Amino acid sequence: MADLRHLRQDFPILDRTVNGKRLVYLDSAATTQKPRSVIEAIDHYYRTSNANVHRGAYTLSVEATEAYENARAKVADFIGATDSDELVFTRGTTTGINFVAYGWGLNHLTEGDRIVLTGMEHHSNIVPWQLVARHTGAELAYLPINEDYEVSLDDLDTVVNSRTKIVALSGMSNVTGAFGPVAAVSAAARSVGAITVVDAAQAVPHAPLDVALLGVDFLAFSGHKMLGPTGTGGLWGRRDRLEEMEPTEGGGEMISDVGLYESTWAPIPHKFEAGTPNIAGAVGLGAAVDYLSKVGMSEVRSHERALTKYGIEQLSAVPHLTIHGPADLDNRGGVISFQLADVHPHDIATILDQEGVAVRAGHHCAKPLMRSLGVPATARASFYLYNTPEDVDALVAALHHALELFGVS
Repeated sequence: MADLRHLRQDFPILDRTVNGKRLVYLDSAATTQKPRSVIEAIDHYYRTSNANVHRGAYTLSVEATEAYENARAKVADFIGATDSDELVFTRGTTTGINFVAYGWGLNHLTEGDRIVLTGMEHHSNIVPWQLVARHTGAELAYLPINEDYEVSLDDLDTVVNSRTKIVALSGMSNVTGAFGPVAAVSAAARSVGAITVVDAAQAVPHAPLDVALLGVDFLAFSGHKMLGPTGTGGLWGRRDRLEEMEPTEGGGEMISDVGLYESTWAPIPHKFEAGTPNIAGAVGLGAAVDYLSKVGMSEVRSHERALTKYGIEQLSAVPHLTIHGPADLDNRGGVISFQLADVHPHDIATILDQEGVAVRAGHHCAKPLMRSLGVPATARASFYLYNTPEDVDALVAALHHALELFGVS
């Protein structure tokens, strides 16, 4: 395993205690902690260059604009985009998917068209398509999950058919950690002239990713899941797709000209960024990308793979514990969802918190997947570059304590 434990000193929050115990943060799939460099970049912006962007000729505005657009270039380069204009700043993955659903879907779907999703999607990659289907008369179809917790491709050529106009799938499940079959599905979509939209909220932060090689049309991700601030993220789209897409928000900054009865839009990406953007957030996201790039995403992936292996090994030895997720470590990220006997996941999370261990409990905004798994909820431990084997050991010890409290032997 790549030894990244020295990185922990860069994260101030990891120095605190919870209920008198060392904080063991195992909920990075929900949101990640922030290194000092990100916190300081935001602070520096507000202290020295706070002004609106693209609108002023004075020094502070010019500096703010440069910082904002430099962050865009950094983030675009981080995901392999060769043209920074193809990167739209958003509030996160949910916003990005909604931009595509309403900006592209509403204007290109008609009754009888098909939108294909998978059985492992987060609600953010289900609900927008349900709403657009309701407005346009398009139908929804799903690629199911197989017994290995992966998206089944057995009926791919049947489900993705000539009526399919959009295929939307996750790059990685936030519940099972399973990687989505993006290459195979996007190839099937292209063969019938459909576009592919990727929910990369869990994929971008945890492994090297190059949009130029994926063969997809749109890819959305969140800044707060990759060491950046909340309320930040990006939507990458192929230039031709962004050009044919309508903006979903109207207002200042996103226009070229406004008349009394009609308006024309600014060039991409600005036509999708109405109003004053989250400038400080973009600066912080740029700093997060700098941090991850310095560590190296291959190192991040290697570290998480080894930590997940260790986590599965140790958790598998806990009595009455069931893990949900692929057995193949090459096809899963650093997420382990589990159940402990008949103890409700919320009770597990509460007991673990008393030991300083922070995990997620619930349906993880993936109710259809929960139904496929035959459970109402799970507990979930998720890792990132600042976690260590000692964090896994603390989780296991806390789970043994939970068993004792509930009298399970």
